[in-house]
Amino acid sequence: QVQLVESGGGLVQAGGSLRLSCAASGRTFRRYSMGWFRQAPGKEREFVAAIIWSGGGTYYADSVKGRFTISRDNAKNTVYLQMNSLKPEDTAVYYCAADLDAVFIVSIKNDDYDYWGQGTQVTVSP
Repeated sequence: QVQLVESGGGLVQAGGSLRLSCAASGRTFRRYSMGWFRQAPGKEREFVAAIIWSGGGTYYADSVKGRFTISRDNAKNTVYLQMNSLKPEDTAVYYCAADLDAVFIVSIKNDDYDYWGQGTQVTVSP
């Protein structure tokens, strides 16, 4: 069992920044990959970024590459998503997720993730 709790969402103007955090508890955090996804109103949940267990490998959706940075602190059981140069189209509920079957690889597929947080709202105004 893994419990995930996101925080750090909010309202920001276009061009601004936010840092999301996801605190994990339960199964040993350092032994699995983590991902961030988002879901905008009326749209399907989509992949944003993912990171392997050590933090040495990351992968990003094209839409956020160069603006968002995923990182993790295994000592604090926390994964982060630093979001810079935010755009109105980044508005969504952001979810972190744990892929317990992946250690050295990451997945962009929703179905590959085993545990999900409750989500945190990010709203970017024009």
